[in-house]
Amino acid sequence: MNNVSVNNVSKSAAAIAAARAQGRPALICYLPAGFPDVQGTIDAAVAMAENGADIIEVGIPYSDPVMDGAVIQAATVQALAQGFRVAQVFEIIKGITDRCSATVMVMTYWNPVLSMGVDEFSRRLAEAGGAGLITPDLIPDEAAEWMEASDKYGLDRVFLVAPSSTEARMKATVEASRGFVYCVSIMGVTGARTEVSDAAASVVAAAHAAGAENACVGLGVSARKHVEEIGAYADGVIVGTALVAALHDGGVPAVAKLTAELSGRHIAV
Repeated sequence: MNNVSVNNVSKSAAAIAAARAQGRPALICYLPAGFPDVQGTIDAAVAMAENGADIIEVGIPYSDPVMDGAVIQAATVQALAQGFRVAQVFEIIKGITDRCSATVMVMTYWNPVLSMGVDEFSRRLAEAGGAGLITPDLIPDEAAEWMEASDKYGLDRVFLVAPSSTEARMKATVEASRGFVYCVSIMGVTGARTEVSDAAASVVAAAHAAGAENACVGLGVSARKHVEEIGAYADGVIVGTALVAALHDGGVPAVAKLTAELSGRHIAV
């Protein structure tokens, strides 16, 4: 018998709905677990929550990334070199959820979950207070075990769609997702960019047309103007590389400052 309280309420959908009620898109902020160290990840995530982040993504470092650009790769290499282990992500999740009310998701390539065991990983994630998983290299067709575990432990499951997604693929992905659909705005790896891809709006429109209640845009977002631009048509805006760079260059204060700028709030002191 586990001690996880399971219900049908999606934590990430609730966070997005709360933002929508305030007339704005949800701000979703990413950091890699174990960077600059375990406690540093927790402190930076809490600073994000205190300065306007509605949902926090904690990425599990992976040695062979297919989606991450140079900035995030460098951060995850550092975390791995310092001895980060997958099980520590649950310590990080609990450390964040004990200190703030932000919804916390884990973003991970699928192999670390498989290595631990899908049911075991899901149970420990739920017990730590995590809301669910974002899985960039897992497609619904191959996710039967994860679908079962996420239902068992009441976890959100976020799959990705892209400008290349066919209508059939879009529909299948939307139907399999719970919480939100992650709309990739470019065909490429992560990285801060000066302009938002023209494809972003069309991907979101296709996701909504396929039945997605919440479609959130990621890849390339780095400034408040991007949040405002994307927020005109998307339900949430995902920021990663710019925040990782801020943490690397200026520590937690820089992360707090950038999050406040992205959210349009004054920095919390």
